[in-house]
Amino acid sequence: MGTATRKGVRDKSASGGTWKLEDAKARFSEVVRRAQSEGPQRVTVRGREAVVVMSIDELDRLLPKDAGKPAFVPFLESLGLDGLDLEREIDRGRDVPL
Repeated sequence: MGTATRKGVRDKSASGGTWKLEDAKARFSEVVRRAQSEGPQRVTVRGREAVVVMSIDELDRLLPKDAGKPAFVPFLESLGLDGLDLEREIDRGRDVPL
């Protein structure tokens, strides 16, 4: 079930860490705070789960430890595109009557 609000009324928008998009937008600070303290918060769009807001600690835990990005040039060199012809013909456009 939801949480109690200041007025004592139950809040069903964040039931079980699930938020409707419009509620998540209106209360984004709370979504972030709950993601840090309670765990991932799901956001629904038109009743279907769409995204998850999670703490950076949770993301780091889920990502592989060696998920560093390779340097750009070594990455391109590793693609094995040595024989790929990248030459283009000169394109001077087309004649357009004015």
